Amino acid sequence: MGWNPADFHSMNNSMSDQRPPEAPVNPQKARTGLSRVLHAGGYSIQGLLAGWHETAFRQETMAALILLPLAFWLGQNWVETALLAGSVLLVMIVELLNTGIESAIDRIGPEWHDLSKRAKDMGSAAVLLSLLLCIGIWIAAAQQALWP
Repeated sequence: MGWNPADFHSMNNSMSDQRPPEAPVNPQKARTGLSRVLHAGGYSIQGLLAGWHETAFRQETMAALILLPLAFWLGQNWVETALLAGSVLLVMIVELLNTGIESAIDRIGPEWHDLSKRAKDMGSAAVLLSLLLCIGIWIAAAQQALWP
């Protein structure tokens, strides 16, 4: 006969109908309204503080403290200002995501694995691309402002 995916799907559906409803795996998902927003904000602050322990994120934060005000001075209209500031924030966002990927991989175990290396390398490449984009935007804006 052979295996038919439709048979598996119907079998799986009939089995799930027989199970009692379960509580959510993550109790945080049960929060609603303002409570959910406040808790999410707290987790975001914890994420920023965890990122602060990474040297690269601290360096990018220090650069942002200079570049973000400079974006408002250098930008000739709101679009340029948004691109300049957004490119700086994008670097920080990608760095946090890269750190999250690295932390998850490190939690799995210290042994070397090709997929772990690939995930870390891809996160690093994403940071590099965001940095190149940021540098390109800033060079273009500076060139436009200094040599119109």
